[in-house]
Amino acid sequence: MSVADEVFSFLDGLGIRYRRVSHAPAFTMADCAEVDRTLGALTVKNIFLTTKNKKTCYLCITRPDARFHTADISKQIASSRLSFAPEEMLFERLRCHGGSASPMGLIFPEAAGVGLIVDSALRREPALAFHPCDNAHTLSMSAGDFFDRFLPAVGVEGMDVEIHDFIPPS
Repeated sequence: MSVADEVFSFLDGLGIRYRRVSHAPAFTMADCAEVDRTLGALTVKNIFLTTKNKKTCYLCITRPDARFHTADISKQIASSRLSFAPEEMLFERLRCHGGSASPMGLIFPEAAGVGLIVDSALRREPALAFHPCDNAHTLSMSAGDFFDRFLPAVGVEGMDVEIHDFIPPS
């Protein structure tokens, strides 16, 4: 069974309704734009972070156009300075490779202890889309199902942070 199939099976077991599409591998948020239109959902940007000593890991989920600064996020969650985690750590913890990071990886036992940082604006979206740990597929579900059913089922409580909207240079 593929990792994506494990994710779909987990969601089915919870009775969470979702839509899914298969597509060419999507490595960037621009690649996800067409999928967003197909699914009628916002594909979430996922950033896998770690502390300097690499003892604590976080998955930060945010809007694709949000301006992200690790120093700001670190301060809001009262953590030592965060930086991008190496890809091998992403795979060890969430069974994802670069370009396919996803909170769906939180279903796996290896993800125990990975914190979830949530751009609070995502809670106002009607539907969210994620890769099922494989960037050749995308699934969407209601934000309510993600926050109120999926996260409790994996034993994760997201830490909300404020991430500012992107302001293009003039």
